[in-house]
Amino acid sequence: MDYLRPIIKSLPDKPGVYQYFDKDQKIIYVGKAKNLKKRVSSYFTKQTDYGKLAILVRRIADIKFVVVDTEFDALLLENNLIKKYQPRYNVMLKDDKSYPWICIKNERFPRVFSTRHVLKDGSDYFGPFASVHMMNTVLDLIKQLYPLRNCKHNLSKKNIDQGKFKICLEYHIGNCLGPCAGHQTEEEYNKTITELKHIIKGNISTVANELKKLMMEYANKLEFEKAQIVKEKYELLNRYQSKSTIVNPKIHNVDVFSIITDEEFAYVNILKVVSGAIIQAHTIELKKKLEESDEDLLMMAIAELRQRFHSESKEIILPFKCELKIPDTKITVPERGDKKHLLDLSLRNTKFYLLEKQKQKELVDPERHSKRILNQLMKDLRLKEYPERIECFDNSNFQGDYPVAAMVHFKNAKPLKKEYRHFNIKTVEGPDDFASMEEIVYRRYKRLKDEGKNLPQLIVVDGGKGQLNAAIKSLKKLDLFGKIAIVGIAKKLEEIYFPGDSIPLYIDKKSESLKLIQQMRDEAHRFGITHHRSKRDKGTIKSVLTEVEGIGYNTAQKLLWKFKSVKKIEKANLDELIEIVGKAKALIVFDYFKNKTNGK
Repeated sequence: MDYLRPIIKSLPDKPGVYQYFDKDQKIIYVGKAKNLKKRVSSYFTKQTDYGKLAILVRRIADIKFVVVDTEFDALLLENNLIKKYQPRYNVMLKDDKSYPWICIKNERFPRVFSTRHVLKDGSDYFGPFASVHMMNTVLDLIKQLYPLRNCKHNLSKKNIDQGKFKICLEYHIGNCLGPCAGHQTEEEYNKTITELKHIIKGNISTVANELKKLMMEYANKLEFEKAQIVKEKYELLNRYQSKSTIVNPKIHNVDVFSIITDEEFAYVNILKVVSGAIIQAHTIELKKKLEESDEDLLMMAIAELRQRFHSESKEIILPFKCELKIPDTKITVPERGDKKHLLDLSLRNTKFYLLEKQKQKELVDPERHSKRILNQLMKDLRLKEYPERIECFDNSNFQGDYPVAAMVHFKNAKPLKKEYRHFNIKTVEGPDDFASMEEIVYRRYKRLKDEGKNLPQLIVVDGGKGQLNAAIKSLKKLDLFGKIAIVGIAKKLEEIYFPGDSIPLYIDKKSESLKLIQQMRDEAHRFGITHHRSKRDKGTIKSVLTEVEGIGYNTAQKLLWKFKSVKKIEKANLDELIEIVGKAKALIVFDYFKNKTNGK
């Protein structure tokens, strides 16, 4: 890099933007700096093992720079150059939508309409609106408040004076006041345009105060019909404002930003607040290319979003402190109060955006969703093999009686119910979870080996170190230990135990991989409990009622459902028994318990 040293030495200690070019004179990276010399020098002096950054530095063949007055100017210029040249190693905005605007046409008696094309024709454009619904809500409000023309006639003074236009239906139904026929003056029309500009900008209170003042003037003059029309407009405006206001109305002309990042992307949300009402809300994605910090990503998004939405807010609310200084703009990092509430709301919007994006991906490509979860599980559990098939075991017993176990099978992170299995414990007496786990794991995988069937890539055992070690014993007997990954999950703190390691792993509670393990554990428990209850109920009935000659399982079950216990059946009178199982069966049961009592 010796040929670059003279360029680096000549860089000024000023804020600006630097551009890296490759050997073909193509821009490969654009960056901003508070101090150009220090920032550019750092690329060539600091040691880094980060692959992409090292590749970038090796590809730099030339450096050019632009000096600006402030760091914020550098941020804006950097943003514009990135959008223009799209350098390979820069953060990229994944947002190429064409957003709608509200246009107030540059003409006599201006029309007001929505458009996606901003022209340099002298018209006023307001936006862009991130939500078409929000824009249409504003336009509908304007339409209800103000009768405006929507025709495309050239309403020049000459044409109106010569009577070139006829009154149309819009005039007769009250949607237009007829400026084309001279029924409305240009001065009156322009006053309406001034008011609706305030509404579009979010300054609703200004218009509301004017309407209230006009309403009182009409009322004082006893012009009650006019006062009523203005009152209806005033109430409509207040209803609209009450739906929008979410915090203190004194919070005026503020931009709120929040950010969430992962390994590949950053997601930044903006809320534009005027008089306590949110008038814009939008989230953008930035694709990371190098080792960008959250602060760098947030600053880049601020420059882009303020430029896109033509923001001139005097205050910015951020989730953390930044070195960024914007001329005539205050930066606030709130810890409590209404501004903190706004910041939390912005963060919630960012999370909803991510959730919606994830849902859409799952609908379009469910297999991709499963792969993401399993890749994360593979990473969290340090697995050597992709866990396409996972089996989870759980024990269940009632005070040592009727011990059973269950196994559930998940394929590609989804339950495969045809592969679920129940186990009746055969070799263990009493409540011994460890021995029971050893038995069922041995039986399961001996059978799979004997039948030559595919083995799972991961085994999950419901329990801590004891249950895990019991399962490992069985795998060792079958010469499968080390060939199948196995972990245990302890319920209390959701600890993950590994073979030979006494220190558990704690996975992030919000992690999709932990949620998958919990889902398998809970499903195995549910499946096991269902089988256990069935066996327990049958065992209880068989041991008492089915000893009675002439009484089968179904009859015994009917009686237990009604009376809840054998003791209550024994105390029941004959009429109660007849009502449940009929006279013949009732006499058999009644006589059995009567003889049993007399025998005592």
